[in-house]
Amino acid sequence: MPGDALGQTSSPAAAVAALYSVAYTIKFTSKKTLDRDFVVAPLEGLWWADEFAAFTTGAKDTWRWTMLISQPDWIDEAAIEAAQAIATAKKKLPAISNVRQLTLHEGRCAQVLHLGSYDDEAPLLETLHGPFFQQHGLDFTGSHHEIYLGDPRRVEPARLKTILRQPVKRTEATSPR
Repeated sequence: MPGDALGQTSSPAAAVAALYSVAYTIKFTSKKTLDRDFVVAPLEGLWWADEFAAFTTGAKDTWRWTMLISQPDWIDEAAIEAAQAIATAKKKLPAISNVRQLTLHEGRCAQVLHLGSYDDEAPLLETLHGPFFQQHGLDFTGSHHEIYLGDPRRVEPARLKTILRQPVKRTEATSPR
C-alpha cells in the first residue's frame, strides 16, 4: 500500500497536520495537472513497542509510531516532493519535510472493527491477540496497524470507528490452511 508516511521525528499531531497538508496538495495538484481526482484516504497509524503488552496496559510513553495516508498508485516520489514544497510554502509546518513514501507489505492480517474511543481499544486487542490468535494458531509478524474511519475533531469518542489490524503468521504448531 503506497502512502505518505511520517514517524517519530515529530509529535503525532504534527505528523497528522503535515500529512493532511501534503495529501490535499497532492489531490488538488493531481486534479489540476493530471485531470485525475481522488478522495483523500483515511489516516492510518503503525504502532509498535519493545513489549507488545504496552498496548493492552496503556503504556503510551513506550509506543513508537508512523502515521500514513494512502495515495493512488499514480502518485510517485516526485509528486510527493513537489507537494511538500507547495505545502511548506503555504503552511510553514516543519514536519512536512519528514513526509516520505512508504509501501507496506503486510501479508496475512487479523483485523477487527473497534467502536469507541481510542483509549478503550485495550480489551478488544487483548481478545484479538490472546484467545483469537491461540484459536487460529497465529503469532505477530509486524507492526500493529490502525485505520481511523472517523475524524476525532468531528465525531464524539463513543462513535469513532477504527480498524485494528495485526499482520500475522501461522505458528509452527498449526498446519497451513
